[in-house]
Amino acid sequence: MSTKEVKASLKSAREAIKNKEFKEALKHCKAVLKLEKNNYNAWVFIGVAASELEQPDQAQSAYKKAAELEPEQLLAWQGLANLYEKSDQEDFKAELPKIYQKLITLYETSDKVKCFEVSKKLVDIYQAENNYLKVARVWLRLIQVREAEEGVENFELLGLWREMIKQLQGTVEMQDNETQQHLLSAFEKALQLTENIPGEDHQQITEDYIKYLSKLPHEVAKLKEVCATMLTLYPKDTYPLAVLGEHYLLSDDCSEDAVSCYTRLLEMDPVSSLAHFGLGLKSLQDQKYEDAAKCFGLGLRRMGSSVFGLYNLAQAELKMHKYSDSAFSSYQGLKVCTGYDKDWTQKLQRVRLEALVRVGTEQSAEEALEMLSQMADLINDPALLALKGRAFLQKGQLAEAFQVSSELLSSHPQSVEGLTLKGLTHTAKDEHQLAEKSFLEALSQNPDSGELYFLLGQLYWNMGEETRKDRSKAHTHLLKAAKLDPRLGSVFCYLGRYYREVAKDLGRARGCYKRAFELNSTDAEAGAATVDLSMEQGDMDSALAVLQSVTERATPGSAKWAWMRRGLYYLKVGQHQQAISDLQAALRADPQDWVCWECLGEAYLNRHSFTAALKTFAKAHLLQPSSIYSLFQMAAIKQILGRFKEAAGEYLQIIEREEYVPALKGLGECLLSLAKSAMEDCLDGKAVDLIQEAIKYLFRALQKRPDLSCLWKLLGDACTNCSNVSPNRASAMVPGALCGAEPQDQNHMLNQKQLLCLGERCYGHALKLMSDAPGLWCDLGLNYYHQARLLPSQLSEQDVQQLLEKALQCVKKAVMLESGNHTYWNALGVVAMAKGIENFALAQHSFIKSVKVEANNVVAWTNLGTLYLKKNNIELAHEAFKIAQSLEPLYVNCWIGQALIAETVGSYDTMDLFRHTTELSTHTEGVKGYAHWVCSTLLDKSNRDSELYRYNIVQMNAVSSAQVALTKYTERIQTDTDAFVMLGFLNEHLQLKKQATEAYKRAVELLQNSPHIEELSFAVRGYARALCDTEQSEEAIQHYSSTPLEELHDLTGLALACFRAGHLQKSLNAYEKALEVASSEKEKAYILTALALLQHRLGNMDTAKTLLFKCSLLKEPVPESLECLCALGLVHGDITLATAALSELLKLEGAVGGAVEERCLLTCTLLALQGNYSAVQREASRAVFRNPGNPSLWALLSRLVPQYCPSKADGGAMAGSVACHASMTLGKRALLYSGVNQLASGRNSWEDKRRNALKTIQRAVLLCPDDPAGWAALMAACHTENTACALSGSTPCRKGLDKVLMTMVSEKVKGLPKEDMLLAQALEGWILQQTVSGLKQSCLYNEAEALCLQVLSVSPEHPAVILLLRQVQCECLLCSDAGKCIPTAVLEQLSAAVMANPTSVSAWHWLADVYSSHGFLAQASVVLRQSLQLASQLGHFTGKIGSLLRLALLALRPCMAGVGGTEWKDLVREACTEVLKLGPSPPAMLIQALLQYSIKMGARETRRLLEKIVYGPCSAEARTVTSVARWYLLRHLHAKDDLELIDTLMVEAEAAGDLRLLEFHKRLYP
Repeated sequence: MSTKEVKASLKSAREAIKNKEFKEALKHCKAVLKLEKNNYNAWVFIGVAASELEQPDQAQSAYKKAAELEPEQLLAWQGLANLYEKSDQEDFKAELPKIYQKLITLYETSDKVKCFEVSKKLVDIYQAENNYLKVARVWLRLIQVREAEEGVENFELLGLWREMIKQLQGTVEMQDNETQQHLLSAFEKALQLTENIPGEDHQQITEDYIKYLSKLPHEVAKLKEVCATMLTLYPKDTYPLAVLGEHYLLSDDCSEDAVSCYTRLLEMDPVSSLAHFGLGLKSLQDQKYEDAAKCFGLGLRRMGSSVFGLYNLAQAELKMHKYSDSAFSSYQGLKVCTGYDKDWTQKLQRVRLEALVRVGTEQSAEEALEMLSQMADLINDPALLALKGRAFLQKGQLAEAFQVSSELLSSHPQSVEGLTLKGLTHTAKDEHQLAEKSFLEALSQNPDSGELYFLLGQLYWNMGEETRKDRSKAHTHLLKAAKLDPRLGSVFCYLGRYYREVAKDLGRARGCYKRAFELNSTDAEAGAATVDLSMEQGDMDSALAVLQSVTERATPGSAKWAWMRRGLYYLKVGQHQQAISDLQAALRADPQDWVCWECLGEAYLNRHSFTAALKTFAKAHLLQPSSIYSLFQMAAIKQILGRFKEAAGEYLQIIEREEYVPALKGLGECLLSLAKSAMEDCLDGKAVDLIQEAIKYLFRALQKRPDLSCLWKLLGDACTNCSNVSPNRASAMVPGALCGAEPQDQNHMLNQKQLLCLGERCYGHALKLMSDAPGLWCDLGLNYYHQARLLPSQLSEQDVQQLLEKALQCVKKAVMLESGNHTYWNALGVVAMAKGIENFALAQHSFIKSVKVEANNVVAWTNLGTLYLKKNNIELAHEAFKIAQSLEPLYVNCWIGQALIAETVGSYDTMDLFRHTTELSTHTEGVKGYAHWVCSTLLDKSNRDSELYRYNIVQMNAVSSAQVALTKYTERIQTDTDAFVMLGFLNEHLQLKKQATEAYKRAVELLQNSPHIEELSFAVRGYARALCDTEQSEEAIQHYSSTPLEELHDLTGLALACFRAGHLQKSLNAYEKALEVASSEKEKAYILTALALLQHRLGNMDTAKTLLFKCSLLKEPVPESLECLCALGLVHGDITLATAALSELLKLEGAVGGAVEERCLLTCTLLALQGNYSAVQREASRAVFRNPGNPSLWALLSRLVPQYCPSKADGGAMAGSVACHASMTLGKRALLYSGVNQLASGRNSWEDKRRNALKTIQRAVLLCPDDPAGWAALMAACHTENTACALSGSTPCRKGLDKVLMTMVSEKVKGLPKEDMLLAQALEGWILQQTVSGLKQSCLYNEAEALCLQVLSVSPEHPAVILLLRQVQCECLLCSDAGKCIPTAVLEQLSAAVMANPTSVSAWHWLADVYSSHGFLAQASVVLRQSLQLASQLGHFTGKIGSLLRLALLALRPCMAGVGGTEWKDLVREACTEVLKLGPSPPAMLIQALLQYSIKMGARETRRLLEKIVYGPCSAEARTVTSVARWYLLRHLHAKDDLELIDTLMVEAEAAGDLRLLEFHKRLYP
């Protein structure tokens, strides 16, 4: 190949590389090399292609070969550089610096830019290898090359030098001396080349230069020189000063230059931390610890994490004896010390350790011991050992402390630390002599120790009795300690004690305490003493300034002494709110300080925050139960708040401890207040008892302090207050020493007159002590007034007049002494109006003066209105009462005045006004007025349908309100015949028969000798009526006979009394006389109805019907006669008569209230008698729908459902619940109905823990414990629960209750009235059967038999009990081995026993079960047919269904066994059809399906009947039926092998929770 071909191949190779066809390029290059082995370009192209084909070794070889051939050519070296840069091979990386050096050499003469770039790459490599010397050399060579060029500008060279500085200035620690020198030269060169001086570039380079020099310890002189130069050029720049300051700090240099540097830096930068640290360090060396602490604190504001600053601050605080602050500062230093030299950590630990030990708390000592346990060099350091011993002392571990001191002295004999620790240990053990010896030995070793002098002074202060008497020795040592260590606050505290207690120099004491507090602001003793001494010396401003300074910097929960003292100061000067705030802050510091709680309570009390004060004093009493003050204040506050009963109880607690006169006085006041409250409620007996107790305790107080007029005044009030009660109750026991009776050590009974006279004497004693007290004169005058008012029958007219004159003069005296008191003017007016004086002009003047003195004076305005009303000036009276009402709408007397005015003018508002007075308070005039209007309205029967009557009587509950108020009235005023008559009348309306009888009796007694014959007749008639209502019929007959017997009411009352007494003929005669007297058709109708009932009772059925028919023919027939006629037909089974009467009854309009219920009951009874049982429930539901607000109908529905429609028992339970919530009267019985419905629906506690029959019936029994039906239902519920337990496989939990509940029912039955005797007998029979059933269920046949025999011993011929006995004996025989075949004779006896109970359907069912169990199916069928016939005759709905189902089930048995003939199948169909006619019945449907199953199991009809039960609507009580149907349906589908329908059935069974069927399915399809 020629040269031309070589060139062509090289060109092709170049083109191939350009086109990225590297393999082609290799081919062309190899072709060239075959011709020219040393062709440079070919080897270079091979390197390029191999590199792109990722063949680095081949590329390296090619490039190296090319470089060897022509070492001065760039291509090969560039290719190697590119190859090595792209590759990650270590050998390539190692070779790369050499390649760069070669390239730099080649580029130096050819391409300066490339040379710079390659140099940068080489520098990066050396930088990564930390080979800073080579970095420097590369940069120097590069700069030298650049300098050798012509025309190079200084700024270009400056840029190179700055780049070199940038590369090297951050790695001082890893540079050798040559590198450092190169870098210093670079800084010098850069500074020389900088043009603008001063300028930003020059300043920045200088700062970097200084920063670099600060890192070179051997260049200190150069550093100072450069800093001085920079300060000259840039005098406002703080950087050089900061660097110099840091240098001085690190070298602990506190020379003048250093201080000058710090000062100059602080002038330029007031917040410079370095300057503050430097000055602080200088102050620390000069022992100016306060200044040092201040400087370090200021420095740490900016450099809070400076270890240097925190350490020195802790040192300064330690020297100042601020141990807590020192411990905190050292702790902060240790937190930020991580990563520093261990020396700093050790220093900080030692400072913190000493600070913790000297803090003096057990917690700090524990922390110090924990730190000491982590120190390794503890044994060799006596200071650390001493600190350990002191920590043990603070924890009270004296033995450990003594051991440490011994070890310390053994290892370091005569060491000051060891001797001091030994002395402290002896001091803790109260070994004062040994402690003194140790301290003196330590002092000989260190005579300049202020602490040792203090410890000796403290020891001498606390030493024996002689030393305590002569404190001079202690004083001398304390003064020496203060001189040596003037910052030790505890020294000055002891000196303050000395000057305060010994020298009595309060000025010096105050100064010492003040100095101690200045040194240690946390010293509570020093602070408190400073404040107390300042206050004693009258310097309140200084005291407050100290307190202010403490409280301002106090943290929550601290400085209790300051808060408490300032709070007491504010309390003293009357700033209660501020006092409360300060005392609350004191309590945050110590919540257990009961004294502080009492002070806070006093502050609340002075601010009139009574509730808060009460709680505060209660807290104080809880903390200190022995404090009488807090208990007394609690009682006093409750008395202020009107909680007199509680206050009296607490006063009694105080009195039990000691005879505390304020407590006795307070107790008397509380009892008087309670007595007044009782009087307002007309509880006169209670009021008198309270007055008697008040007199007792007030007299006890008087015996202690007879010089207190307030006690005499209170006794007078107590005696005078008896004027408000009835005279026959106003008798109280009074100490003989008080009333002047003998013997004086005993109590004597005083009547009302004597009590009033005693009150007069008590007021007299009070006036002797305080003759100018106007209140006492007024009280004495009112006492005279009450004596004259209440005792006219016991005094002569002259005496009464004298008393009134005395009363008038006393009240006038009160007015003269204090004419500005409105109550005295009002009292004067009342006395002036009294009968016997009747100075109406003076009374009017007095009332007007009272109103002028106090415009808001409701009592005076009311009295003025009363005066005008008495003078018949209606308009003025109305205006006065109107003003009184506007002033106080709740004042009852002004409303009574308005009511009297309304009554006078004949207003319709009279009754409303009187009613309002009874709502406000119990006042005799208001009560009697309201009762009069209520009774008048009730007696007027013509307005019963008016809106006014419905509002005044019904809506406003007038009868009960008037009865309650009138009862209170008659308790106080027991001689008012009108009141007793009205009370009896109201009690009758409220069916309070006993109370009505007593009221009428009292009225008759009062009217017995009265000339008011008409009133006596009315009272006797009411009394006789009440006697008749309380079943005292014979007495009622006597009182009726005492009347003229001319009026209809008397005759009908006598007839009713005779009827109830059993004198039917006399009753008949009385009604016939009444019929003659009757004037209206309605009255005659009622009397005829009563005569009809009497004839029915006498057995004259036809006469009764005739009378009732006669009633229905009157012009005004009454519904009661039709109801009686209907009931008569129902009782005697005359459906035609009952239907006709009911039809006529339903035609009448206006049936309301009970009439609706009675008509619904009659309708339902008629439907049941006709056998239409399903219509019974529908009729009751229809009545409820029409009258949803009538609770009686809801109760009736709930009562009928379980008897006639048990499948809807859940609805019946809900109806009972509605009735219970709608009516309090019906609620008790309705609750029982609801429980019976829940029994019928089978709702037990296994299904619902909250809503079940047992819980509902328990509530019913709780509400009506005397109802025997409730106890019987409870027995049924317990039996149901036991049955549910047995079915679930668990043990019954209510065993043994049958006999107990039977006894309870028997006792309750005895309390039923005579008309309920039939119900009682039926209930006793049922309860006996239930008890026997329960005993049988528990297999207690012997007890059941014994119970039956016990009953038969009382009633030998009782057929039901004989049947029970035979059933028990039969079942007992069946359970025995002999019961497998009962003899025919026994079966005949059983049959005879059942025949003896012809009305017991269940007995026939039982007999059928006995026959069936022995295989006598025909006989069982006959018995069941007889039971069906009996149930139909009796109208027994459930009995009829039960007989039909039992008959169908009996006939199904042979059919299922495959032995049944056509007659059995027909019997099943017939019985089931009859059941389904009566209503839906799942059991009947199941029996039909099972019959079809027995006939043809695989028939489609079988599946249809079973699926109708399984998939149809299912009630809760039909779950068992559905489960059985599923069982047979699965067998049917299994026989048909219908897997799809089986899967559907299994899904349904799983949803229903039928586990038994699911298990059966698994067995069929394992």
